Amino acid sequence: MKYSSFYDDVPPIHLHDPLSDFLGAFEEGKVEIGYLDCVKLAGHSCPTVAGAYLMAYMGAKALYPDALPQRGGVKIEIKEQKSQGVTGVIGNVIAFVFGASDEGGFKGIGGRFARDHLISYGANIDGEVRLTRVDTGDSVTLSYDPSSVPGDPRMQPLMGKLLQSSASKEEAELFKALWQARVSKILLMDDHSNVIKIK
Repeated sequence: MKYSSFYDDVPPIHLHDPLSDFLGAFEEGKVEIGYLDCVKLAGHSCPTVAGAYLMAYMGAKALYPDALPQRGGVKIEIKEQKSQGVTGVIGNVIAFVFGASDEGGFKGIGGRFARDHLISYGANIDGEVRLTRVDTGDSVTLSYDPSSVPGDPRMQPLMGKLLQSSASKEEAELFKALWQARVSKILLMDDHSNVIKIK
């Protein structure tokens, strides 16, 4: 499987998963989730998937400054409705990172390890996403805006040609390279405060 090499340069998210520990899926329940995992989940790499990953990454660090984030221990609230725009994509990525699900999720074992009812949409929050620790109630609110990292102006006309099946092979390859270059800039910038706001 070949993919853009910068995926491997994006810092992974390290978590502790009590359920994985209990059932022996991962030794000591230690789990590493990288950007590539989220690309596989979403089926593509784009500014939206990158932003969702960054919100999960930065939110986890803010909630657990001195310990591994607890997978299955974070409640996710999203301001927009699930069916609106790219909201569902954002929710899927963040929920995947934190092992969260809606009412259809894992119900637990003996009253422990439940993953259901940990994500909701249409929340009355001052931001795009709010993450809350189930154990302490501590929360962090995050918003994402990638407009400070504009794409190459050639992308839009190239996309139009691709959608009309009139692009050459060279144009198709150029579009892919330009598209992923923007995603790379978003993910690998030294200071993410321009694209992620935390409250």
